[in-house]
Amino acid sequence: MCHIPVFCWISATVLQRMLCEAESAEIPKTLTQMFTHFLIYQTKLKSLKIILSLGKLAYEQLEKGNLIFYEDDLRECGIDVREASVYSGICTQIFREEFELYLGKVYSFVHLSMQEFLAALFKLISFIGNKEHNSKITEFLKSEVNQAIQSESGHLDLFLRFLLGLSSVSSKALLRGLLAQTDSMSSSQEEIVEYIKMKIRENSSPEKSINLFHCLNELNDHSLVQEVQTFLSKTGASRLSGARLSPSQWSALVFVLLNSDEELDEFNLSKYDQSEECLLRLLPVVETSRKADLSGCGLTEKSCLALASALTTSLRDLNLSNNNLEDSGPKHLSTGLKNPQCKLETLKLSGCLIREEGCAALASALRLNPSYLRELDLNWNKPGDTGVKLLSVVLKDPHCKLEKLRLWDCNIGEEGCAALTSALRSNPSHLRELNLNYNKPGCSGMKQLAALLKDQLDQLSTLYMSQMHSHTLFLLQQLLINIYDFALIPEICYRLFDCSIGEEDCAALISALRSNPSHLIELNLNYNEPGESGVKLLSALLKDPQCKLEKLKLSNCSIKEKGCASLASALRSNPSHLRKLDLSCNKPADTGVKQLSALLKDPHCKLENEKYISSFLRLWKCRIGEQGCAALVSALRSNPSHLRELNLRSNKLGDSGVKLLSDLLQDPHCKLEELL
Repeated sequence: MCHIPVFCWISATVLQRMLCEAESAEIPKTLTQMFTHFLIYQTKLKSLKIILSLGKLAYEQLEKGNLIFYEDDLRECGIDVREASVYSGICTQIFREEFELYLGKVYSFVHLSMQEFLAALFKLISFIGNKEHNSKITEFLKSEVNQAIQSESGHLDLFLRFLLGLSSVSSKALLRGLLAQTDSMSSSQEEIVEYIKMKIRENSSPEKSINLFHCLNELNDHSLVQEVQTFLSKTGASRLSGARLSPSQWSALVFVLLNSDEELDEFNLSKYDQSEECLLRLLPVVETSRKADLSGCGLTEKSCLALASALTTSLRDLNLSNNNLEDSGPKHLSTGLKNPQCKLETLKLSGCLIREEGCAALASALRLNPSYLRELDLNWNKPGDTGVKLLSVVLKDPHCKLEKLRLWDCNIGEEGCAALTSALRSNPSHLRELNLNYNKPGCSGMKQLAALLKDQLDQLSTLYMSQMHSHTLFLLQQLLINIYDFALIPEICYRLFDCSIGEEDCAALISALRSNPSHLIELNLNYNEPGESGVKLLSALLKDPQCKLEKLKLSNCSIKEKGCASLASALRSNPSHLRKLDLSCNKPADTGVKQLSALLKDPHCKLENEKYISSFLRLWKCRIGEQGCAALVSALRSNPSHLRELNLRSNKLGDSGVKLLSDLLQDPHCKLEELL
């Protein structure tokens, strides 16, 4: 309700009146109390006849599902059309008269909620005032509860909340004069509360159960809600793991989450319980969230069937990675994705056992609704060339706004790569990141991809390519020389780990990068064999004042003492940009680490700049002994370090090295957060 402008206006009107006039009345705590105060302020309860006439109109038209009324409708409720302006005058903020060009005079309430409130007030007053009724008020209210539950459209939900709220003891004082005969209300409230609890236990519909909890709230009963608060009071992940909640407790949990002060912008299933039952029970919460992280929760196609409807709500980011959805899962999701009401921007389906059929279903849905999705993650699935061809058709659509496409290890060959590059040429203006790690595009696929990069590097700024054969990668490297002729290029990231890059390949790559090094911010050559000559060439690149490299990863590159010395010398010449250096699983030994330590002493070294919170130096398994450790500690002491992470695992630091590190951590100037 707080998202509805009319309700905000009603609340502001009531609160302003109460606070400005310094009234002693208690601030409204329920929806019914707020609307009751508003009615009193606007009418001063001057005319019971007018209120009953408006209430009758509201009730009868609510039953018919009408929001706009005509003169005949007013006459049927005993409202003199000639005096309609009187009703509009006394109740200026409740009922309004308008003139439509083709419809003549039409009438409506300022909002459906006001119509529902007056309808409930009329219904209750009519029952109390009808002496022919033999049934007790509890039987009357039970009947209304049943009718609301049976309504598939839910059009009586808010009406029921108002009706029960008006029947409560707290409304008796507010509505003196309208609800004169209320002696039986006190004894009936407890009985109707128990009846509603019973209905919650019987009802499997989350939506109906949630509304019944709202009804209990109007009656000032919070007992079921308090039952589940103990579960939510737990800290950490999987707060509901092992808890056997009854259906009514699940409904109470949903009610609590939807009405809590906790931010619901992001829903993380692992906070509660990593299970399909938990997701299905808490689906109404997912539907109110913008982001849902459901990764690794043991979900199946059953969850996808339920989630399809959630895609048409406020959900914008859905992560279903690492669940066994198989092809049937995406098929169910596709029914929601193709709906024009779906505004999903991020869909992550990494490691979900999706093959060609599932990919075909996704592609079909995105062709029908292509304009919202910005990120699609299909890493570690097997769509193959057939599935990627279908996705490529989507990419060709000028309405497609996809910016990130991740296809790591997706069994893509030459045909799939050709289809992708063709599509990206047809619609080049949006894709920024393409991940083709661990695929087999072959020579022809690499040629096409390289040509695409040459033409579109100003758009495609992040390329992931791992496990490419050396001879196919070489084609890309040669074309990089031409690519860097462009003057206006965004920041570039090349992640070429485990690509069998040898000395010759590394030389070609560095030659290309030296043509214009100022835009490269990340280079990942982990698990390659650049050799000493390759490292020397790389060091020459790092010396270039135009080089702005921030992240350099050379793990498992067989770098020895000389290579480490070359890198350290280069970084001393141009120390002001690099903030992440990974030399893990190489063999610099103590001599090489001493050279790096000299770099760390340089006050311009950004590995130590507090501006970069995530700065790190990784020297895991680098044959570092006591002398190397001593050199590192000395460097970090001489330049009170802002380094956040230092990884020295699997080295032989000895007792003296460990003691030096321990003493360093005690230094109040040391900013290390992780010492591994």
